[in-house]
Amino acid sequence: MPNVNNARVKAAVAANIHLVKDTSGDYDALLNDIGDARIVLIGEASHGTHEFYQERARITQRLIAEKGFSGVAVEADWPDAYRVNRYVRNRGHDAGSVQALSGFARFPTWMWRNTEVVRFIDWLRAHNESLSEASVKAGFYGLDLYSLFTSIEAVLRYLREHDPEAAKRARARYACFDHYHEDSQRYGYAAAFGMSSSCEDAVTEQLRDMQMHAFGSPNDEDRDDDEFFYAHRNAILVRNAEEYYRTMFRGRVSSWNLRDSHMSETLDALVSHLSRPDKPSKVVVWEHNSHIGDARATEIGRQGEWNVGQLTREKYGNDAYLVGFTTHHGTVTAAADWDEPAERRRVRPGMGGSIEDMFHQVDIPAFMLLMRENAELADVLAQPRLERAIGVIYRPETERQSHYFHASLSQQFDAVIHIDETRALEPLERTTNWDMGEVAETYPFGI
Repeated sequence: MPNVNNARVKAAVAANIHLVKDTSGDYDALLNDIGDARIVLIGEASHGTHEFYQERARITQRLIAEKGFSGVAVEADWPDAYRVNRYVRNRGHDAGSVQALSGFARFPTWMWRNTEVVRFIDWLRAHNESLSEASVKAGFYGLDLYSLFTSIEAVLRYLREHDPEAAKRARARYACFDHYHEDSQRYGYAAAFGMSSSCEDAVTEQLRDMQMHAFGSPNDEDRDDDEFFYAHRNAILVRNAEEYYRTMFRGRVSSWNLRDSHMSETLDALVSHLSRPDKPSKVVVWEHNSHIGDARATEIGRQGEWNVGQLTREKYGNDAYLVGFTTHHGTVTAAADWDEPAERRRVRPGMGGSIEDMFHQVDIPAFMLLMRENAELADVLAQPRLERAIGVIYRPETERQSHYFHASLSQQFDAVIHIDETRALEPLERTTNWDMGEVAETYPFGI
């Protein structure tokens, strides 16, 4: 019976393949399938694969140019991404895209400081400059919540400029964190285990103060609505990040759900902010497959985790469209452990019986499958299979335990793009380890 099922899967896949060849019409079918969807979430099976970044950018460029998408929301810290946002909309002081990306100084820097993001940022800036003054410029925004201390400073900077008295009140409240020397995890550990008082009340009070007093009337002619939005989201981020770091030592599910809830909340706020009375906004989301693939279709979801893809589908229905990526083998930019240098590491071939192995057997270098409106294809791809996820850390020695989980592909995504052999994303700051790459397993006996 397994052989019959596999034969059916292969036949259905082969009959519905759309080739990806790096040509202008590659994604015509995808854009047609997306239709009028307002939120397009595009994933990646690793945080360090060149082709995932390249193809995601190609799709996004068409969504912006042809379908009027006005925001790109990424798995990155809000303040660092907003610096890029100012640059692409010609509102910042950075001289070029590389400088605009210099805020991404925290591990893993290669996620955003890489050659493919530079190319996309350059394109986005040029696209915006080609538009008329009255046209809506496309922006670049972060959804993540790791920037506790950077966001505190952003709030204080805004208040010093707009309301010095409110800045003094904010500084007094945020002083609660001073003992931790900008070490978020140190704060979380101390607060979680009762070694010191939490800052929960202080950050909540500060957010309430800003909402009630600091910004003045929304009709103030002197207020920049974008900068107001930026500052307000930073204050919300501080509150949510405080809770996240205080909760992260209780268990994976609690901290994961808090993080993805924050990212979903930020996305909703961004969609609302970018909308106009006569024109609802459209936003592209760039995150890992594990965040944008519907968690309900995975064993992780059955363990109690939710994610951005699930929450977005629940809120927007068919106005949300989810795209995943897979690869079978190649190289990836990743670290051996947290805070360790980026390395160019070999990606092992997909495990037998996995989604990656199944797509490898199709024997086509790069292809796309559209599952939303194809009942037969969706049915054969609904069977749970192993699926690989590589984050910023890759541990091939424990690959099954560290990087695979069961998922129902057609319920997880509306479309999937498979690139059989992929190569490592190129960081802007290349190291000797990255340039050398990983030594082959057969060394020194291989030929």
